[in-house]
Amino acid sequence: MPGRQELPSTVARSSKKAQRTWIKAHDSAVETYGEGERSHRTAFSALKHSFEKVGDHWEPKDHKGPSDKQASRSTPKRGKTAGGVDANATKEHLYELAKRLDVAGRSTMTKQELVKAIDHANQRKTKSAAAK
Repeated sequence: MPGRQELPSTVARSSKKAQRTWIKAHDSAVETYGEGERSHRTAFSALKHSFEKVGDHWEPKDHKGPSDKQASRSTPKRGKTAGGVDANATKEHLYELAKRLDVAGRSTMTKQELVKAIDHANQRKTKSAAAK
């Protein structure tokens, strides 16, 4: 199925460039692997090279590159990801995102704790947006 019809809601709430990135990667992956989870993982991996999830949508990153170990693989496998949070970003950047998302206790968190807290806040925002 074409990527435009498979577009996840978080990507649909994002910029046209983020949508094009996901659709192009998805459609290419479908040609290579067929429709299914692997194509979706590949599309998200491509998206994570230029965008990071902030709340219920994706925003451009300050730098290009994989956001976590999963996104750095040429063919992402099932496994743990940072959920769209740029785990390779600086602690200062993660702190600012946590501040935007009103994450409690952010000032005492380690970088890894910030990644998890931002991912959790993103999931809450996405769930809230989907319920509207």
